[in-house]
Amino acid sequence: MNANPSKVIEAFREDKNCSQAVLLGFADRFSIREEHALSIASGFGAGMGRLQKTCGAVSGAYMVIGLYAGAKSTNNTERKETAYALIQEFTKRFEATKGTTQCQDLVQCDLNTTEGNKMFEDQNLKETVCEKCIELSLRILDDLLGG
Repeated sequence: MNANPSKVIEAFREDKNCSQAVLLGFADRFSIREEHALSIASGFGAGMGRLQKTCGAVSGAYMVIGLYAGAKSTNNTERKETAYALIQEFTKRFEATKGTTQCQDLVQCDLNTTEGNKMFEDQNLKETVCEKCIELSLRILDDLLGG
């Protein structure tokens, strides 16, 4: 596997957001310094800036795909087309399992409200939903990008 799932989940449980955890899992493979990976992905958690749009585990995976496509391609057109194709396939597979890539639809609560945060905590959604999305993202990336 490209990333160690237990280390990625451990990072998420400590204080990294979902996007940071996924990207951090691939930092060594793409020779990215940990602090750069954390900075790049810092605003993408909770559905992109807590907007609850695209799941942070998905956006982190998209960043990894961009790194992979850039490393595998020779010109920018090829990089973009490779990345687009892989992102489309990743999304198809993620949605086939989860039904959506949208954070709010996945967690079924509004993380911008006191009530939503209470529900998120009371129902342990960080573990039962978010960690599962991270694990799924890692599995799909492993399959798409190879070991």
